[in-house]
Amino acid sequence: MTVHTYKPEVTTNYSYTQNWSSGQLYQPSTWVHLLEPLSPLSFDEALLLCQHSEDEWIAWVPDHGETILNTSQFCLG
Repeated sequence: MTVHTYKPEVTTNYSYTQNWSSGQLYQPSTWVHLLEPLSPLSFDEALLLCQHSEDEWIAWVPDHGETILNTSQFCLG
């Protein structure tokens, strides 16, 4: 018996980045959980606005405002 396999050639273009240390994907307009609040009065969530560098995002934090977050400062969910 002969088994024939076919592997289609697929190309994808993603406009978001992957945090390789955790395997999570981040993209703009995503709410993330801050591992530590930025101030005692600010929320522990942030809205990702746009990528700033390979491991940094510009984000908006309620009761704090815009800030630059390193991917080590937040996680999904």
